[in-house]
Amino acid sequence: MTGREVRRALRDGKPVFSTCLVSEAHLWPKVIPELGIDFVFLDSEHIPRDRVSLSWMCRTYDALGIPPVVRIPSPDPYEACKVIDGGASGVISPYTETVEQAKDLVGATRYRPLKGDRLAEVLRDPQSMEEPLREYLEEHNADIILILNIESVPAIENLSDILKVPGIDAVQVGPHDLSCSLGIPEQYEHPRFKEAIMTIIHTAREHHVGAGVHYWLNVDQEIEWGKAGANLIMHASDIHVVQEHMKRELDQLRRALGHEAIPLAASSKATV
Repeated sequence: MTGREVRRALRDGKPVFSTCLVSEAHLWPKVIPELGIDFVFLDSEHIPRDRVSLSWMCRTYDALGIPPVVRIPSPDPYEACKVIDGGASGVISPYTETVEQAKDLVGATRYRPLKGDRLAEVLRDPQSMEEPLREYLEEHNADIILILNIESVPAIENLSDILKVPGIDAVQVGPHDLSCSLGIPEQYEHPRFKEAIMTIIHTAREHHVGAGVHYWLNVDQEIEWGKAGANLIMHASDIHVVQEHMKRELDQLRRALGHEAIPLAASSKATV
């Protein structure tokens, strides 16, 4: 998909598939296209990356026809502009909680390169744009995907108002942070956690915005959310899949050779 095709699918409720990539290994781009994903999720919030290496990753996946969408370190419009200038096809904003943050991010993705007072004026009144400017900005930013991480109680409380801001393509739940905000850390089977997920999905779809959960624990749970309306299928990450697959096969080898399996320490579980 192109960026604008991903945006349209998210808003129309059609399934869009992605995964989080941590590895910068040069062989990775050879195998990623075989997964059939619609865009790649590159993290710069929890994964330390400099602008140059991140830009190379973005340019590489873009050249392969897979839009690279980068999670920035904070819900900051200047961070959004930096990764887009580096070749990103979109932005995932972490821990977004307010209408003001959403407007700032829309300004960085829908009205780039406007800044300062001119941008503030356009955000207050889009009709203030001259027609040539409006046409230019619509085409200039048509392929830029904007996804907001909803991962706290205040974000859920403000979600309806946040989603009234035009220009948001999807929301994505950060389950680890959300469970902590709810006071039930990593209790993903807890009724309050499940209720919060459903509230986010249903609210997003009511506003014709895509919705998904970045999840890595249970494919059946992802299917359940998908049937409930979540159309952004953000499945696991490369580091998690390698960890799980390698652990399973090594345990099989240990048992077959008369050794006990080694438990996976909770602190080592991949939760990117």
